[in-house]
Amino acid sequence: MGVMSRRVLPVCSNLCIFCPSMRARSRQPVKRYKKLLADIFPRSQDAEPNDRKIGKLCEYACKNPLRIPKITDYLEQKFYKELRHKNFISVKAVPLVYGKLPSSCKEQMPLFASSLLGVVRTLLDQTQHDDMQILGCQTLVNFINNQVDSTYMFNLEGLIPKLCELAQEIGDDDRALRLRSAGLQVLACMVRFMGEQSHISMDFDNIVSVTLENLRETPNNQANAQEHADHGSSFLDINKMITNGVNVKTDVPMGDVHKSPSYWASVCLHNMAHLAKEGTTVRRVLEPLFHSFDTEKHWFPENGLAFSILKYLQIVLEESEDDKSHLLLLALVKHLDHKDVVKQPVMQTHIANVATQLSQHVKQQASGAIVSAINDLIKHLRKCIQNLSEPLSPKVGSDSSYMDLQCALENCISSLSHKVGDVGPILDMMAVVLENIPASASLARTTMSALYRTAQLISSVPNVSYYKKAFPDVLFHHLLLAMSHPDHETRVLAHRVFINVLMPSGNLPLVSNENQAVESLPDGKTISSSLRLSRHQVSLVLSSIWVQATMTGNTPENFEAMAQTYNLALFFTLSKNSNHMALIRCFQLAFSLESISLDQQGGLQPSQRRSLFTLASCMIITSAMASHISELIPIVRSILTEETMDPYLALDEGMRLQACTKPGDDHSYGSQKDEAAALRSLSAIEFNDQQLKDTLLTHLLSKLENLSEEEQLDMKAQLSQEFSPDDEYPLGGPLFMETPLPCSPVAQTEFQAFDEVMPHADETDDDAFQEQYGGQSGRKDSLSMNSLDILSVNQLLESVLETARQVASLPVSSTPVTYNQVKDQCEALVTGKQQKMSVLQSFKKQQECMAIIISGEQENNSLITSNTGRRWRRWQGRRWFRFGGFRRSTTTTGKKKTEFPEDVKSLTNGVVHDQLISCTKEYGQQQSFRLPPSSPYDKFLKAAGC
Repeated sequence: MGVMSRRVLPVCSNLCIFCPSMRARSRQPVKRYKKLLADIFPRSQDAEPNDRKIGKLCEYACKNPLRIPKITDYLEQKFYKELRHKNFISVKAVPLVYGKLPSSCKEQMPLFASSLLGVVRTLLDQTQHDDMQILGCQTLVNFINNQVDSTYMFNLEGLIPKLCELAQEIGDDDRALRLRSAGLQVLACMVRFMGEQSHISMDFDNIVSVTLENLRETPNNQANAQEHADHGSSFLDINKMITNGVNVKTDVPMGDVHKSPSYWASVCLHNMAHLAKEGTTVRRVLEPLFHSFDTEKHWFPENGLAFSILKYLQIVLEESEDDKSHLLLLALVKHLDHKDVVKQPVMQTHIANVATQLSQHVKQQASGAIVSAINDLIKHLRKCIQNLSEPLSPKVGSDSSYMDLQCALENCISSLSHKVGDVGPILDMMAVVLENIPASASLARTTMSALYRTAQLISSVPNVSYYKKAFPDVLFHHLLLAMSHPDHETRVLAHRVFINVLMPSGNLPLVSNENQAVESLPDGKTISSSLRLSRHQVSLVLSSIWVQATMTGNTPENFEAMAQTYNLALFFTLSKNSNHMALIRCFQLAFSLESISLDQQGGLQPSQRRSLFTLASCMIITSAMASHISELIPIVRSILTEETMDPYLALDEGMRLQACTKPGDDHSYGSQKDEAAALRSLSAIEFNDQQLKDTLLTHLLSKLENLSEEEQLDMKAQLSQEFSPDDEYPLGGPLFMETPLPCSPVAQTEFQAFDEVMPHADETDDDAFQEQYGGQSGRKDSLSMNSLDILSVNQLLESVLETARQVASLPVSSTPVTYNQVKDQCEALVTGKQQKMSVLQSFKKQQECMAIIISGEQENNSLITSNTGRRWRRWQGRRWFRFGGFRRSTTTTGKKKTEFPEDVKSLTNGVVHDQLISCTKEYGQQQSFRLPPSSPYDKFLKAAGC
């Protein structure tokens, strides 16, 4: 049209000045962005794109966002046109424009983002032109660095496979180094962007793999480092960076980073460390790292980067807001269970060594992650011990490899335990391990062996949680159950764990002037033992020894372990104030065991009876030495001659029992020859326990002059009776308890019938009741009800339905109840309760009257119960239990009758017999008025004024 206006219609050119279509094209106004776009592209093959015009175009686009779609359309058409003609100088101008647009037009990003990503994807596909691929990576870096949200996260994830291919370019020339550096630079920015947006790509494993591949130095990288060092410039080498933990954001090298893949790999690794913000992401980041270490065998110190990389990650995690370096150790320990390494003891050894080295650089903190890691290490230690204890079982590695693994696991447990800084959480964790101890002999042995070794390793860890407190209850309970395990080796190991935890020094304590346990530290200093045994725990320990002593399969090591545990219980008994009754109980246990050892009808083998007699004699000697009653020692020593002494047990200079091997022994313990020799030894024993008891009582009473006559009678009565286990000892607790022998305390213990109740709530105060029985919440309330009161399931459902019908049939009042009406109802209920309590108090006074009549002076041989506690006793086939001031027995036929001691009958001459019977019947008829045992909730109501 311009040509026509100039040549054909010159008049129109002069006249139609307002008609654009009739005016010359050169004289029409040109849009500014079109002029800028035209000036950007070079006019010759040797020229470069005009950077100043590119900046002007970006400013124009920022001020005129409506022009951006037209600009991007023009750039795309120009880009694909020049790319088809292989005019790469003009092609280069388009990525340069897109590289500056994201920083200038962040708010207008949606207008050109799709066009930019399409151009970048096309550039990355130009595998024959390295400069185009590198230019696409640089454009993508600028685009990622200017993102403000995760809108284009999934678009960027689609480019990860192509970027990983670039980072895996083969070769050490400049071309390959530049390509790998460009790809890793984009991946580093992308990992940082993932951390900012709390998102981890599904292709993250590929990113980790290419990062580790480029962390290893190449010859050219080392040559470049040497070259830059000669020129006085600083070249950041990866090994120095990982070892010293430099900051990649500030320590930027002055050299050519575009030819240093290791540098960008280290930046990527740094961003990965910051990507781990909590436990889940830490595991997500570390799992591909561990997998790569497994396949490439980087765990081996002569072959890999495992320790250097993990140490660097640990440094970065420590610098975070909440120290997450402990999570790295936990994940590393859990990797021992991974399917790739679970059957490779050599690689597991190196992993444990790496964990030990890393633990030396973490801060001391009682972290749950470290305690959990120790728990996992104990499980691996158990498996390792089991493989070593079964040489004939099929296994992958050799015995030497499993021995190395055991040493590495123990070193790791020791190092992590010291980083916890408190033995309390570790003891609680050991209780959890003991809770699941199996009934199988081999598994139980290996479990206890691992715990015993752990107890030795943590002996030097300070006790903060339980300092000068009682032994942890949960661990104590499970150790008692383990001491009753059917496997004799497991019982021995349970004793050793108990002794090592209670006395970490390994030596039995001596009693100082202050009656405190003293143990030696590695530096020669002495401190008081940090753990204690309460009176109740001492009683349970004695009950445990009483049960274990008659179990089948006991060996000399079992009797040695029981003697050591008894010495500890005796020591803590003497450290208590008013310990005479507890000391009598210790002597009572020794005398009872000695009586069992001489009982031929008990069911024990002669060899075990001989060992039991030696154990009981040693217990008497130890108790006499501790209580300074030296007169008993020569009497017992005169009985323990060479003929009566067990040849497999010996007394050392400190009168401690030790298991030993008989010199020149051609037969084992418990063989036929040994049984015959044991019978000869037992027949040669001349033992008079009454003489020992009289001597003991004489000297004890002479030393305890302040005791009342009643307390002296209690001491005599308790010593004359047979030892009975504590009521709260878990006789039937474990499922692996064996069938007891006739002489076993389990067989002799009478359990309560369902209709036999505990002491009434009105016979003792609430505090004493809860102190003795551990509170209402710890016991079964169902013991206090009669079996006839139990409803079946059908009866219970019928009662619920009947109650529901009654409630549904009640008329519903629409009138609201006032506060005064509710208050009157509550006051009426309180008044009725007080009336019922007055009736109960009258019954209580009658019962106290009966107790006063019966509580006369009784003979020593007629005492059944003492002030130290209520015990169930058997007498002529009847089960006795406390009922007011007299005894009520249940015969074997199930009939109940009330009987009185002989001294009561002689005291009253039968006068009060009928009165007591009538009171008993009257009291029995009023059982329905008795309130249930009090609970902490009742005390709360009382304190609240209800």
